[in-house]
Amino acid sequence: MELTPRDLLDRLVAFPTVSDQSNLELVDFVEAYLRSHGIAPTRVPSKDGNKAALYASVGPDCAGGVVLSGHTDVVPVAGQAWDSDPFVVREANGRLYGRGTCDMKGFDALALAAIVQANKRDLKRPLQIALSYDEETGMTGAPPMIDHMCAHGMTRAATVIVGEPSMLKVVTGHKGGFGYQVHVRGHEVHSSLMHEGVSAVMIAADLVHWANVMNAQSAAATPTEIAAEFNPHYTTIHVGTINGGTAHNITARDCRFEIDFRVLPDESHDEWKALFQAEVARLQDRMHAVHSDTFIDACQDFGVAGLAPETDGAAEALVRQLTGKNASGVVSYLTEGGLFQEVGYSTVVCGPGDIAQAHQPNEYITLEQFRQGEAFMGRLVDALCE
Repeated sequence: MELTPRDLLDRLVAFPTVSDQSNLELVDFVEAYLRSHGIAPTRVPSKDGNKAALYASVGPDCAGGVVLSGHTDVVPVAGQAWDSDPFVVREANGRLYGRGTCDMKGFDALALAAIVQANKRDLKRPLQIALSYDEETGMTGAPPMIDHMCAHGMTRAATVIVGEPSMLKVVTGHKGGFGYQVHVRGHEVHSSLMHEGVSAVMIAADLVHWANVMNAQSAAATPTEIAAEFNPHYTTIHVGTINGGTAHNITARDCRFEIDFRVLPDESHDEWKALFQAEVARLQDRMHAVHSDTFIDACQDFGVAGLAPETDGAAEALVRQLTGKNASGVVSYLTEGGLFQEVGYSTVVCGPGDIAQAHQPNEYITLEQFRQGEAFMGRLVDALCE
């Protein structure tokens, strides 16, 4: 049975694929659905086997195809005030509410419907779909999927459309990023003798202060031509969580925090890493001068390439043709677009929905955006038949 895009959205949202949970039930459904329409997908399991990416291709085995790229995971709903079950799509006020309707199961549903429709058409170029996992927690599912696509004989497409919500506007660039899980080990003494101890919390605070100083310096610098397109126009460093200490009168033995860098596409990740590691080394030397059993362990937990605007990019030209829009822009959020671009795909970001709704309680995509997304997919399939 062929499902409508709305039917597919209902089905996809019903799978609670929060990033700390398995997505295999959703992947099982997608694989079975594609196979029921004569499409043979390829599954790429995670190392622990608890998750999987999936990709498929329809049409002739020739150059010039298009990849529709999305992710299957969603952010948590815990602690958010929802007016209805977040894993049941609710239609009201011209909107479709539910976790992932905007980010980004709305696009996934449209892409699945499009590839089934395309499989019944006389395509002159292939249409492909690629669905990854763990996008929300560091883009760890996309790299092995892309490597598998490149290494296992699937016809190499010319362009990639990453369907993150952009209100169907053409996005040609975004920042890259990397992050660290940081563990500071101090030395406990009574706080009245703090000069004989090392407070892990206060050392962590020094690293947070360094981030603030670097942000202020970057904000004050004159932006490059590419940087000026972004908001904000500089690489940012952010600490999102921090936890440590035992009591108010004990120098903290341990402190842990997460720090992430959102790097402009014309700047070097390695240079920013070197700056951070130099500050870590400086602070660690200061700690060792007091007590030798102290340390700072900074473990990188993700790294994602930025998407650089292309000169005369094939993906940009295609999406301009499909949308009829001449303007393009850049965004500061991360996507797998830079990963595809790194291995030679021409790539843009273009998807239905407003990024402002992503991760929010009562997340929604408007019916109008969903319909426009369906029309966009129809034009894409038509273009591949020409």
